[in-house]
Order: sequence, then structure tokens, then C-alpha cells
Amino acid sequence: MNYEAVIGLEIHCQLKTKTKIFCSDPYEFGAPANTLAGPVTLGLPGCLPVLNEKVLEMAIMAGLALNCNIARITKFDRKHYFYPDLPKGYQISQYDRPYATNGYVEVKKPDNQTIKVRIHRIHMEEDAGKLLHSSYGGETVSFVDLNRAGVPLLEIVTEPDLRSSEDAWYFLQTLRGIIRALGISEANMEEGSLRCDANVSVRKPGGPLGTRVEIKNLNSFKAVRNAIDYEIERQISVLESGGTIIQSTVLWDADRKETRLMRTKEDAEDYRYFPEPDLPVFEISPELVESIKNKMPELPDQKRDRYIKEYHLPEYDATVLSREMEIAHYFEETVKYSGDPKKSSNWVKDEVLGIINKRDISITQFECTPKRLGTIIKLLNEGKITQRIAKQVFEHVYEENLDPEEVIEKYGYKPVDSSNLKEIVDKIFEKFPEQVQQILNGKDKVKGFLVGQIMKETRGQAPPQEVNKLIDEKIQSLKK
Repeated sequence: MNYEAVIGLEIHCQLKTKTKIFCSDPYEFGAPANTLAGPVTLGLPGCLPVLNEKVLEMAIMAGLALNCNIARITKFDRKHYFYPDLPKGYQISQYDRPYATNGYVEVKKPDNQTIKVRIHRIHMEEDAGKLLHSSYGGETVSFVDLNRAGVPLLEIVTEPDLRSSEDAWYFLQTLRGIIRALGISEANMEEGSLRCDANVSVRKPGGPLGTRVEIKNLNSFKAVRNAIDYEIERQISVLESGGTIIQSTVLWDADRKETRLMRTKEDAEDYRYFPEPDLPVFEISPELVESIKNKMPELPDQKRDRYIKEYHLPEYDATVLSREMEIAHYFEETVKYSGDPKKSSNWVKDEVLGIINKRDISITQFECTPKRLGTIIKLLNEGKITQRIAKQVFEHVYEENLDPEEVIEKYGYKPVDSSNLKEIVDKIFEKFPEQVQQILNGKDKVKGFLVGQIMKETRGQAPPQEVNKLIDEKIQSLKK
């Protein structure tokens, strides 16, 4: 409690283009190794890079969505380091003149707290290939797959505004929602299209910044949380025992749940940056920025505000439903069929999200489609099924992949005829005279017992509002 964490993130977002950033090589996740690497990707002599225009458009869109200033003049640089998955011996990136700077993201947390995370810069660069380490023929070997080399990336660098792993988790969730809403990336951490490095340090509250440690290549939300928590505890333990934190880069070992040293202090000078001679400095015209701004889709925070205004939803509900593009689409489609935004909201956030999270599936894979859920809500509002029956129908729909009408027919979930309901109420009143007398004597709570008996008699299919109405009428008649 005597320390506070200071955390900044570097997020690599793989753009969803048909071809790579500086050549016409295609890219597809999961393609056979080394089948998508042409001359430019391989760094063969005489092959020159050409910027993919679509990459620039997507990059500008991301910069605008994250409230950044878009530079008028920008350029590419060479970042030198040797690694087996980087055939050229350098990476084309951006150093001192990134295309976007000084942005911010507002993050809504479940406790209604809002944190503002500043974006230091965003720059475009090419991805490296991928190394696969294995045992082959009794020896430890590494295989290289260059399919991913040259795939366009955005590197989004935050200011050190985060103070906990929870803050980092919610920021990444918010950022992923924005990126997916833009349609520029799948932003799937498990497939590597969204990757995160975390810079973590600790200090006494209000004191000078501590020495940072960079945790590389975190590839899941769970890893981000666990790695940051571990590193915070490790640094505090070192300082409390009189030790010193060394600026270093570490890897997260998810199996052992600890960080492992990769290399010590590293600065920009180590990369020998210099301007990319094959790509000239270029201008991003205000007209281009304005045309892209006019084509921007609705972003999650705009959706949230619209849900509050148009559907009269509470802020928390609107935030949950607007955070992910697929969930927002599911909710809006459900409203079209149900005609009831509030009940649709309750069902989606409480029932649907609970089930898909438990089953670890996408909402697009859920068997109860928006049309099916909307139909259930509509039947409920029309008094054709009760709340209890609605939940049973819902369960059968996703467990058996059936339409609500098929479930109702199959299991006999049909509403009780209101004309017969009066006879059932009379029957229950005759069967339980003692409880009826208690109600007449002023014990209103006993009324719930009679409601329960009537629902039991009707197998839970009687409309509750009609049942309560008939009981009240019967009680009034007996008082006279």
C-alpha cells in the first residue's frame, strides 16, 4: 500500500488489408508457412517498397477515433536489428515524425469511474515473421515462418496513465471495441492481430517515476492482467529488500506465472534509426483527413450515448451493450423484433452474455439469434407466455437450436385461456379457505401463496397480471 504502479502500454494492431504494407503479397492467418512471402518481404536485392494506400486510410481513421492530431508531414524510418524472422535486417517503421500524436481514450469502468488515458503517438510499421521453437530429431531447433513479415501494423503508445492491471484490462477492452467498430482489424489477441507490451514501474505515491521494466508480447487479456500484477509485486519486493530495479525487457511465462529476463537496458540509439531512403517524406492533406472523417462509422461511445437517448437505457446497460460491435449489432437486431429496448437490454446483458461467456463462444455463434430472442420477448409482452416459461423456452432454443414457436409446440407451453382462469381462481379459493380469511383480515402477504397455487395449477402458464387481477376482484367481492 506504500507504492503505486505506473503503467504505459504499447499496442500492436494488425490491419485487415488484402495485401502487405509495402508490397502486393497477400496475407491470411493460418496459411501454410512461407507461402506468402515475395521478393520485397524477403528483402531481395533491387526490390523497392511502395506504401499501401489502404494502410494510410485505416491508420488515419484510427488516429481520428483516438482523438489524435494527424500530422501534415510524416515519413518512414529504418529500425535496425538482426533477427531470423526479419530478412532485411531492419524494420520499416516511424521514429521522429509519426503520423498521429497527442490523443486520448476515455474508459468507462463498471463502478461508473471514468479514466482518461492519453495516447502519446501512433505510427505505422511492418510486422516481423514468426519463430516456432521445437524439438526435431532429438535437437532443439527453431523454424521461421515469414508469412507475417511485412503485414501492416499500427503501434499505439500510451502515456503512463494507468495505475493497475484492472485499468489496463479495461483500456484494452475499450480500445479493441473502437478498432473493431472501425472495421480495420480483427483485433484478436489469440491470433496475434492485437498484441500488447506493458511498461511497468512502481514508486512512492507522488514521488518521481521509478525504473521501468517492459513486458513483451502479451497475447491475451488474462496475460496482461497476470503479468502486470506479478511485475508490480516483484518490483515492490526488490525495493523493500534494499535492491535496485534494472531497466530491462522481460517475457511473461504463462505456465510458471512469472516474468523472465530477455535483455537489459535498451534505448532508441540501439536501433540506429535513420530515414528510409526508398520511401520519401510525404504529406497527408487536410482534404484526405476530412474525407476519411466523414466516412467514419459510429464508435462505441457514440452508440452508448445514442442508446441512452433513443432507448432510454441506464448508462451501465448502454456501456455494456455498446462496447463490442457484435454485441451492439445483436442487441439492435433483437430490438427490431421485440419492439422493447429495455427488456431486450436485460435479456442480452443478463442472459445471453452470461451464457456465451460461460461457453467461451462469440455472440455470432449463439444459437438463440436476435430474431429468436426478439420473438420470445414479444410473446412475453403479449401475455402469450409467462416470464418463467419465457426462460424455459429460451433454454430450449439455444440447447436444441429450435425456433421459439417450435419449442412452445413441442413442450406444450401454451397460454391458459383467460376464460378458464376465473374457474381455476374460484377452485383455489374454495380449496384454501383459511388463507382467504387471512387476506380478508388484512394479511396481504398471504396473497402470494394463492398466486403460487394458481400458477402451480396452470403449470406456470397463466399470465401473472391476469392472475393478480382476478384474485383482487375475488377478494373485493367477498368483502362486500
